Amino acid sequence: MTLRALIADDEPLARERLRFLLAGDDEIEVVGECRNGSEVLASLKAQQVDVLFLDIQMPGRGGFEVIEQMRPTQMPVTVFVTAHNQHALQAFEVHALDYLTKPVEPERLKATLARAKERVASNTALLNQERLKQVLTEVGMHGVGGKEYPKRLLVPNGTKDMVVNIQEIEWIEAADYYSCLHVGTKSFMLRETVKQLANTLDPNRFVRIHRSTIVNMDYVREVAREGRSEGSVTLTRGQRLKMSKSGWLNLVAANRSS
Repeated sequence: MTLRALIADDEPLARERLRFLLAGDDEIEVVGECRNGSEVLASLKAQQVDVLFLDIQMPGRGGFEVIEQMRPTQMPVTVFVTAHNQHALQAFEVHALDYLTKPVEPERLKATLARAKERVASNTALLNQERLKQVLTEVGMHGVGGKEYPKRLLVPNGTKDMVVNIQEIEWIEAADYYSCLHVGTKSFMLRETVKQLANTLDPNRFVRIHRSTIVNMDYVREVAREGRSEGSVTLTRGQRLKMSKSGWLNLVAANRSS
Protein backbone atom coordinates (compact mmCIF):
# COMPACT_ATOMS: atom_id res chain seq x y z
CA MET A 1 0.00 0.00 0.00
CA THR A 2 1.45 3.36 -1.06
CA LEU A 3 0.39 6.39 0.96
CA ARG A 4 0.01 9.76 -0.76
CA ALA A 5 1.62 12.44 1.41
CA LEU A 6 1.29 16.22 1.34
CA ILE A 7 3.89 18.49 2.99
CA ALA A 8 2.77 21.90 4.26
CA ASP A 9 5.41 24.26 5.62
CA ASP A 10 6.36 27.85 4.81
CA GLU A 11 10.07 27.12 5.28
CA PRO A 12 11.77 25.73 2.12
CA LEU A 13 14.51 23.98 4.09
CA ALA A 14 11.99 22.28 6.37
CA ARG A 15 10.04 21.01 3.35
CA GLU A 16 13.26 19.80 1.71
CA ARG A 17 14.39 17.90 4.82
CA LEU A 18 11.02 16.21 5.29
CA ARG A 19 10.82 15.32 1.60
CA PHE A 20 14.30 13.78 1.83
CA LEU A 21 13.38 11.71 4.89
CA LEU A 22 10.12 10.51 3.33
CA ALA A 23 11.98 9.44 0.18
CA GLY A 24 13.59 6.68 2.24
CA ASP A 25 10.23 4.89 2.56
CA ASP A 26 9.11 3.12 -0.60
CA GLU A 27 5.50 3.14 0.62
CA ILE A 28 5.30 6.94 0.77
CA GLU A 29 4.70 9.13 -2.28
CA VAL A 30 4.91 12.89 -1.83
CA VAL A 31 2.20 14.30 -4.09
CA GLY A 32 2.65 17.97 -3.28
CA GLU A 33 4.15 20.74 -1.16
CA CYS A 34 2.35 23.80 0.21
CA ARG A 35 3.66 27.06 1.65
CA ASN A 36 0.51 28.27 3.42
CA GLY A 37 -2.93 27.24 4.57
CA SER A 38 -4.71 28.38 1.42
CA GLU A 39 -2.53 26.12 -0.72
CA VAL A 40 -3.21 23.23 1.66
CA LEU A 41 -6.97 23.65 1.35
CA ALA A 42 -6.74 23.81 -2.44
CA SER A 43 -4.55 20.69 -2.59
CA LEU A 44 -6.81 18.67 -0.29
CA LYS A 45 -9.83 19.51 -2.41
CA ALA A 46 -8.05 18.78 -5.70
CA GLN A 47 -6.52 15.35 -4.97
CA GLN A 48 -6.53 12.36 -2.69
CA VAL A 49 -4.16 12.72 0.24
CA ASP A 50 -3.63 9.96 2.80
CA VAL A 51 -1.21 11.70 5.16
CA LEU A 52 -0.78 15.43 5.74
CA PHE A 53 2.41 16.77 7.36
CA LEU A 54 1.16 20.11 8.58
CA ASP A 55 3.05 23.06 10.05
CA ILE A 56 1.14 25.06 12.65
CA GLN A 57 2.39 28.60 11.98
CA MET A 58 2.14 29.57 8.31
CA PRO A 59 1.28 32.82 6.51
CA GLY A 60 -2.43 33.43 6.14
CA ARG A 61 -4.11 30.35 7.51
CA GLY A 62 -2.20 28.25 10.02
CA GLY A 63 -2.46 24.52 10.59
CA PHE A 64 -5.37 24.67 13.04
CA GLU A 65 -7.29 27.01 10.75
CA VAL A 66 -6.89 24.51 7.91
CA ILE A 67 -8.54 21.84 10.03
CA GLU A 68 -11.35 24.22 10.96
CA GLN A 69 -12.03 24.88 7.28
CA MET A 70 -12.25 21.20 6.34
CA ARG A 71 -14.90 18.70 7.34
CA PRO A 72 -13.56 15.97 9.67
CA THR A 73 -14.47 13.30 7.11
CA GLN A 74 -12.42 15.11 4.46
CA MET A 75 -9.24 15.39 6.52
CA PRO A 76 -6.47 12.90 5.85
CA VAL A 77 -4.39 11.45 8.67
CA THR A 78 -2.67 14.53 10.06
CA VAL A 79 0.80 14.84 11.56
CA PHE A 80 1.78 18.25 12.90
CA VAL A 81 5.39 19.28 12.26
CA THR A 82 6.43 22.42 14.11
CA ALA A 83 9.29 24.15 15.88
CA HIS A 84 7.08 24.85 18.89
CA ASN A 85 5.97 22.27 21.43
CA GLN A 86 3.36 24.36 23.27
CA HIS A 87 0.61 23.40 20.83
CA ALA A 88 0.82 19.64 21.40
CA LEU A 89 -2.30 19.39 23.57
CA GLN A 90 -4.38 21.36 21.08
CA ALA A 91 -3.06 19.17 18.26
CA PHE A 92 -4.34 15.99 19.85
CA GLU A 93 -7.65 17.67 20.67
CA VAL A 94 -8.23 17.93 16.90
CA HIS A 95 -7.35 14.21 16.58
CA ALA A 96 -3.90 14.58 15.04
CA LEU A 97 -2.05 11.29 14.70
CA ASP A 98 1.25 12.70 15.96
CA TYR A 99 3.15 15.88 16.83
CA LEU A 100 6.73 16.18 15.57
CA THR A 101 9.11 18.95 16.50
CA LYS A 102 11.77 20.31 14.16
CA PRO A 103 14.30 19.20 13.24
CA VAL A 104 12.50 15.91 12.60
CA GLU A 105 14.55 12.90 13.64
CA PRO A 106 14.58 9.94 11.18
CA GLU A 107 13.75 7.29 13.81
CA ARG A 108 10.92 9.39 15.22
CA LEU A 109 9.49 9.88 11.74
CA LYS A 110 9.80 6.16 11.03
CA ALA A 111 7.64 5.35 14.07
CA THR A 112 5.09 7.95 12.98
CA LEU A 113 4.90 6.51 9.47
CA ALA A 114 4.26 3.04 10.89
CA ARG A 115 1.31 4.41 12.88
CA ALA A 116 0.07 6.36 9.85
CA LYS A 117 0.04 3.20 7.73
CA GLU A 118 -1.93 1.36 10.40
CA ARG A 119 -4.44 4.23 10.69
CA VAL A 120 -4.97 4.50 6.94
CA ALA A 121 -5.39 0.73 6.61
CA SER A 122 -7.91 0.73 9.46
CA ASN A 123 -9.86 3.66 7.98
CA THR A 124 -9.90 1.95 4.57
CA ALA A 125 -11.21 -1.28 6.08
CA LEU A 126 -13.98 0.56 7.91
CA LEU A 127 -14.93 2.46 4.76
CA ASN A 128 -15.06 -0.74 2.71
CA GLN A 129 -17.19 -2.38 5.38
CA GLU A 130 -19.63 0.53 5.39
CA ARG A 131 -19.82 0.43 1.59
CA LEU A 132 -20.48 -3.31 1.61
CA LYS A 133 -23.08 -2.90 4.32
CA GLN A 134 -24.81 -0.22 2.25
CA VAL A 135 -24.78 -2.42 -0.85
CA LEU A 136 -26.19 -5.39 1.07
CA THR A 137 -28.87 -3.16 2.53
CA GLU A 138 -29.86 -1.89 -0.91
CA VAL A 139 -30.02 -5.32 -2.55
CA GLY A 140 -31.24 -7.26 0.47
CA MET A 141 -34.39 -5.42 1.47
CA HIS A 142 -37.97 -6.32 0.66
CA GLY A 143 -41.22 -4.59 1.44
CA VAL A 144 -43.65 -6.09 3.98
CA GLY A 145 -46.75 -4.11 4.84
CA GLY A 146 -45.14 -0.87 3.70
CA LYS A 147 -41.99 -1.41 5.81
CA GLU A 148 -38.70 -2.86 4.66
CA TYR A 149 -36.78 -5.53 6.52
CA PRO A 150 -33.23 -6.75 5.81
CA LYS A 151 -32.60 -10.16 4.25
CA ARG A 152 -28.94 -10.24 5.29
CA LEU A 153 -26.65 -8.92 8.00
CA LEU A 154 -22.94 -8.14 7.71
CA VAL A 155 -21.26 -9.55 10.82
CA PRO A 156 -17.55 -9.10 11.74
CA ASN A 157 -15.87 -12.45 12.35
CA GLY A 158 -12.20 -12.12 13.23
CA THR A 159 -10.38 -10.63 10.24
CA LYS A 160 -13.35 -11.26 7.94
CA ASP A 161 -16.91 -10.02 7.59
CA MET A 162 -19.55 -12.74 7.30
CA VAL A 163 -22.77 -12.31 5.34
CA VAL A 164 -25.51 -13.96 7.40
CA ASN A 165 -28.88 -14.70 5.81
CA ILE A 166 -31.63 -13.48 8.12
CA GLN A 167 -33.80 -16.57 7.55
CA GLU A 168 -30.99 -18.82 8.85
CA ILE A 169 -30.82 -17.10 12.25
CA GLU A 170 -32.57 -19.42 14.72
CA TRP A 171 -32.43 -17.22 17.81
CA ILE A 172 -30.66 -14.18 19.23
CA GLU A 173 -29.50 -13.53 22.78
CA ALA A 174 -28.26 -10.37 24.46
CA ALA A 175 -24.59 -10.01 25.40
CA ASP A 176 -24.15 -6.56 26.97
CA TYR A 177 -23.96 -4.10 24.07
CA TYR A 178 -23.72 -6.96 21.57
CA SER A 179 -26.11 -9.61 20.34
CA CYS A 180 -25.19 -13.24 19.75
CA LEU A 181 -26.73 -14.63 16.56
CA HIS A 182 -27.24 -18.39 16.62
CA VAL A 183 -27.07 -19.82 13.11
CA GLY A 184 -27.16 -23.61 13.12
CA THR A 185 -24.14 -24.80 15.12
CA LYS A 186 -22.37 -21.44 14.73
CA SER A 187 -22.74 -18.18 16.59
CA PHE A 188 -21.73 -14.64 15.63
CA MET A 189 -21.36 -11.49 17.72
CA LEU A 190 -22.97 -8.35 16.31
CA ARG A 191 -22.46 -4.90 17.82
CA GLU A 192 -26.16 -4.17 18.11
CA THR A 193 -28.44 -4.63 21.09
CA VAL A 194 -31.39 -7.01 21.15
CA LYS A 195 -33.65 -3.97 21.33
CA GLN A 196 -32.14 -2.54 18.15
CA LEU A 197 -32.52 -5.86 16.32
CA ALA A 198 -36.11 -6.23 17.50
CA ASN A 199 -36.85 -2.88 15.86
CA THR A 200 -34.97 -3.87 12.69
CA LEU A 201 -36.13 -7.43 11.93
CA ASP A 202 -39.54 -8.55 10.66
CA PRO A 203 -41.73 -8.83 13.80
CA ASN A 204 -43.89 -11.48 12.16
CA ARG A 205 -40.89 -13.80 12.01
CA PHE A 206 -38.59 -12.62 14.80
CA VAL A 207 -40.38 -12.39 18.14
CA ARG A 208 -38.87 -11.00 21.32
CA ILE A 209 -39.95 -13.59 23.89
CA HIS A 210 -37.81 -12.14 26.67
CA ARG A 211 -35.93 -8.87 27.20
CA SER A 212 -32.72 -10.72 26.31
CA THR A 213 -34.02 -13.18 23.69
CA ILE A 214 -35.44 -13.10 20.17
CA VAL A 215 -36.57 -16.26 18.37
CA ASN A 216 -37.18 -17.00 14.71
CA MET A 217 -40.71 -18.46 14.58
CA ASP A 218 -39.65 -20.76 11.73
CA TYR A 219 -37.52 -22.69 14.25
CA VAL A 220 -40.01 -22.84 17.14
CA ARG A 221 -41.11 -26.40 17.89
CA GLU A 222 -43.03 -25.98 21.13
CA VAL A 223 -44.37 -23.26 23.42
CA ALA A 224 -45.03 -24.01 27.09
CA ARG A 225 -46.85 -21.83 29.62
CA GLU A 226 -45.66 -22.19 33.20
CA GLY A 227 -48.02 -20.06 35.24
CA ARG A 228 -49.39 -16.65 34.42
CA SER A 229 -46.13 -14.78 33.95
CA GLU A 230 -43.56 -17.31 32.77
CA GLY A 231 -43.09 -19.91 30.08
CA SER A 232 -40.59 -21.35 27.67
CA VAL A 233 -40.00 -21.89 23.96
CA THR A 234 -38.34 -25.01 22.59
CA LEU A 235 -36.58 -24.76 19.24
CA THR A 236 -36.15 -27.44 16.59
CA ARG A 237 -32.60 -28.15 17.78
CA GLY A 238 -33.80 -28.66 21.33
CA GLN A 239 -32.80 -25.35 22.92
CA ARG A 240 -35.22 -24.36 25.67
CA LEU A 241 -35.49 -20.59 26.07
CA LYS A 242 -37.17 -18.66 28.84
CA MET A 243 -40.29 -16.66 27.90
CA SER A 244 -41.74 -13.72 29.84
CA LYS A 245 -45.37 -12.64 30.01
CA SER A 246 -44.79 -9.82 27.53
CA GLY A 247 -42.92 -12.31 25.34
CA TRP A 248 -45.96 -14.55 25.31
CA LEU A 249 -48.11 -11.61 24.21
CA ASN A 250 -45.61 -10.78 21.44
CA LEU A 251 -45.70 -14.38 20.28
CA VAL A 252 -49.50 -14.45 20.20
CA ALA A 253 -49.59 -11.18 18.28
CA ALA A 254 -47.09 -12.51 15.71
CA ASN A 255 -49.14 -15.66 15.16
CA ARG A 256 -52.28 -13.60 14.60
CA SER A 257 -50.51 -11.41 12.06
CA SER A 258 -48.91 -14.25 10.12
